[in-house]
Amino acid sequence: MIRFDKNICGDLGEAIDREWLETNGLGGFASSTIIGANTRRYHALLTVATQPPVGRMVLLSKLEETVVVAGERFEISTNEYAGAIHPQGFTMLEGFRLDPLPVFTYVCGSARIEKSVFMVQDANTTVVQYKLLESAATDSVELEVRPFIAFRDSHSTTHENSALDGSVQQESGSASVAPYAGLPRLYFAHNGFQLDEAGCWYNNFLYRAERERGLDHKEDLFSPLVLRFRLSEGKEATIIASTEPHKADAAAKFRQQEIARRKAVAARAVVDDEFVRVLTSAADQYLVRRGDGYTVMAGYPWFADWGRDAMISLPGLTLFNGRADVAKGILRAWAQHVDCGMLPNRFPEAGEAPEFNTVDATLWFFEAMRAYAVATGDYDFVRDALYGVLRDIVEWHVKGTRYNIRMMEDGLLNAGEPGVQLTWMDAKVGDWVVTPRIGKPVEIQALWFNALKIMEEFSVRFGRAQDAKRFKSLSNLAESTFNSVFWNEEAGCLYDVVGEVPDASIRPNQIFAASLPHSMLSSERARAVVEVVERELLTPYGLRTLNRENPNYRGRYDGDARSRDSAYHQGTVWPWLLGPFITAYMKVHGSGADFRAHALEMLQPLRAHLCEAGLGQISEVFDGDLPQKPRGCFAQAWSVAEVLRSLCEDVYAVRQADKARSQTNVSRTNV
Repeated sequence: MIRFDKNICGDLGEAIDREWLETNGLGGFASSTIIGANTRRYHALLTVATQPPVGRMVLLSKLEETVVVAGERFEISTNEYAGAIHPQGFTMLEGFRLDPLPVFTYVCGSARIEKSVFMVQDANTTVVQYKLLESAATDSVELEVRPFIAFRDSHSTTHENSALDGSVQQESGSASVAPYAGLPRLYFAHNGFQLDEAGCWYNNFLYRAERERGLDHKEDLFSPLVLRFRLSEGKEATIIASTEPHKADAAAKFRQQEIARRKAVAARAVVDDEFVRVLTSAADQYLVRRGDGYTVMAGYPWFADWGRDAMISLPGLTLFNGRADVAKGILRAWAQHVDCGMLPNRFPEAGEAPEFNTVDATLWFFEAMRAYAVATGDYDFVRDALYGVLRDIVEWHVKGTRYNIRMMEDGLLNAGEPGVQLTWMDAKVGDWVVTPRIGKPVEIQALWFNALKIMEEFSVRFGRAQDAKRFKSLSNLAESTFNSVFWNEEAGCLYDVVGEVPDASIRPNQIFAASLPHSMLSSERARAVVEVVERELLTPYGLRTLNRENPNYRGRYDGDARSRDSAYHQGTVWPWLLGPFITAYMKVHGSGADFRAHALEMLQPLRAHLCEAGLGQISEVFDGDLPQKPRGCFAQAWSVAEVLRSLCEDVYAVRQADKARSQTNVSRTNV
């Protein structure tokens, strides 16, 4: 349980950066701060995916609440406007906890009131309930709730306009609004005693996180109605906000089902450790529906599903929590979209053709498939459904495909053309590609070699001798060339990119040459790479993307879009890189108890981080400079996935056969 008392909740500076997240398995979500002040345009009580998992629309932004105790009014909401916080409900917030749902406890005069919020799995439904814990026997307690609606794209903001239809349709225990044609109707099931239609605009809500990011940070919201409830011990005030009609008394069943589901998710953890259990629960929030199957949301609150992120995240999100069936479905689904030997990088939200601007997503597909096969032993699936696709991918890379991606005569992969960013270091500002890395990026060679060795193993297993011979020949050539052209003798590590002039920048991409299951490096060179990365790039929260001595180093990821993108891969710290670093560290040092204990120690700052930004989650990035503030998405799939994978696989030495079996628990006392 993550819990904060009055000392945190009553301190605006401490509380306003802590964010909770509820998801529904469809791409929709609810999120805000622990004091209920929306600091992002993405904060809302009901964001729905109109074309799961994309097409996300903010329908219900928030609820404005007033508790009336013996005639005295207590406004328990918190909003920020230019130069003002009003009302200041956080001053009455006694505590917040994830239990496992977000729960807020307020003290209003003689009354203590508990509010809870949760989303229903596989439904565009958010349930908000209020419970009177105690009050003076003679004091009456009532609650007034005013919904604020937005009805807009999740990446935008709403402003007062005359096109909005503020009419309310009422039935017994229910009300609904449909302010704009073509958008879903929003239903409010409730057990209040009174509903007043009081449509009006509230203007100039300020979102400080958007202001910091140089984006539109003010919004107007419309309130169509006010609900009133009488609170008494033993009876909860309930609001169910949904795109489908419900009855308020369904909330108890929804709550029971959701708590049971979340307990079952946490119970799938393969290690008896609270850190692992929290990350196992977090991992579940990224696995969402797409069509008849699943996909991976790259991050909340603004990313959708991306090929690169999905393939990197897949082992950590699915193979340590009994979700191998989901992994299988995702691999099959993405394979169906392979075109000219390339995996899509993303599916545009407007339904256009997939985008293929990536060189590494396709190569990570091989590693995700290898991890699945080893964890489950399901080689029949590989042979029958995917071997042909994987073989075709290799052939396309040998002869050449989009963006000059092709194997050169020396066996290494070349990739890139001006104006396109193909590797994971993909920041682009207008026509400016910040880190173009055209030529032969080091991690692409590591992934290419790994893919070839995986195909050699599959070919041998499936009795395809000629294929095995070809893949072995290609991998031998790549290995020989790589070691002759990528080793930077002066720095004692690998060049980042080999092109016309080798790029000697110290970046984390070389760690994959040591961390992937199949490595081209000798043990001595692998150890040297790990030592350089540890000395130059390792921080408590992950690896810097550039060493601090480089003149292009940027230590803070802040400001407007141009400022942020120029720092994205020029020193900014990425937590997901800690996974491959620890894997490489263990490979070169061995898996003895002392080294496993040190690896666990390296992960402890991220364990503390679970209570600092996105609660129970790991952020996308951190500043390179102290105090290394978390930035970007407050919940990132590969951050969670790679930390969870490394924690189970490297620190707790979970056996390969245990990965897909939630019934097998490994004790933390083994470390």
